[in-house]
Amino acid sequence: MKSHSVYLHIPFCRHLCSYCDFNTYAGLEEHIPAYIQALCTEIEFVAEYCEQQIPVHTIFIGGGTPSILPVREFGKIFQTISRVFDIQEHVEITIEANPGRLSYGYLKSLRDLGINRLSLGMQSAIPEELRLLDRQHDNYRTEKAVNDARRAGFGNINLDLIFGIPDQTPLSWQMTMDLALSLNPDHFSLYSLSIEPGTPLNDWLGEGLISEPDSDIAAEMYELAEARLHEHGYQQYEISNWARKGDGLGLMSCQHNLQYWRNLPYLGFGAGAHGYAGENRTVNVSRPDRYIEKLLSSEVDSSQNDISYPSTPATTRVTVISQAEEIKETMMMGLRLTGEGISRREFHSRFGTSLEEVYGGEIEELLGLGLLEWDQVTSERLRLTPKGRLLGNQVFQRFI
Repeated sequence: MKSHSVYLHIPFCRHLCSYCDFNTYAGLEEHIPAYIQALCTEIEFVAEYCEQQIPVHTIFIGGGTPSILPVREFGKIFQTISRVFDIQEHVEITIEANPGRLSYGYLKSLRDLGINRLSLGMQSAIPEELRLLDRQHDNYRTEKAVNDARRAGFGNINLDLIFGIPDQTPLSWQMTMDLALSLNPDHFSLYSLSIEPGTPLNDWLGEGLISEPDSDIAAEMYELAEARLHEHGYQQYEISNWARKGDGLGLMSCQHNLQYWRNLPYLGFGAGAHGYAGENRTVNVSRPDRYIEKLLSSEVDSSQNDISYPSTPATTRVTVISQAEEIKETMMMGLRLTGEGISRREFHSRFGTSLEEVYGGEIEELLGLGLLEWDQVTSERLRLTPKGRLLGNQVFQRFI
């Protein structure tokens, strides 16, 4: 059985940021104990439905703001996971956190539980940009969080940064990069701001209170970041992600996200979580109260005949993925990997046909446009060119 990844969604926040359209809720902290009980119940359901013990090599705790949880609740989750899954040696366990409310003691407790990777939502170093994004931290709190995490024993720290913010300039972006680099993280995730319907930012844009982000300036910022990170020894391995080499000289890539980009199986637990296992994509009910109800109802019984792996009582949609769909998804996700790309050999081994047989015309066209290239050493891997990284969505659409 292929090794799986596990995603745990913690949908609670103390405050919602102006750009956030994730499945998150503020002011529902009183539901946390019941939610964690429901989360553990869902994990047990999946483990019971599967015919074999599932090997797990990465766990990612996202949200929301997972660091809103008391440490004891994480202890309950990990006790359940360790009991029902086959946790692999050197498992990567990541937690997302906002810098504003972290303490050394809390971080040390998380590290003692086995969490070994921390992803901090720094986003910007410019006070005006942080206020626009409605972030609840400042640069002092970011620096303190990184330093406390190092003292607590975290040897793998990621910083999230956002570019393309309204009225952001290349100079202010460079100032953000300067501070972020001075903190010496192991990994960077850089995201171009997308203003989504239903968010305060979208309302402000409609009211003329903020300006539309400039795509040309955002592209300039992306290229500036590429150059700066390369100068400081970070290697780009995905369109939005950079890592440096660790003590063992291996690249400190996010192994959990690599599972997604390689289109390999993962289990999603929690309200609104998505999963992909057993040739099925699953989606859970979004609202935490409904999620709790579906899993903790006295009527829930693991012997229900209409539920099968990888579904649970919280699942609201199951999509069976055909090989044709799997091929499309593998191309779209795999081409995001700037160095690895799509392997001719691995594609043939997985699907029983060659890349050229399925996409010969599309590949030739994109090679001619300078958006794709074969690796220069073996011509075994198909990858985006630097130009293709800026126009990634246009490339991906050719394989749909």
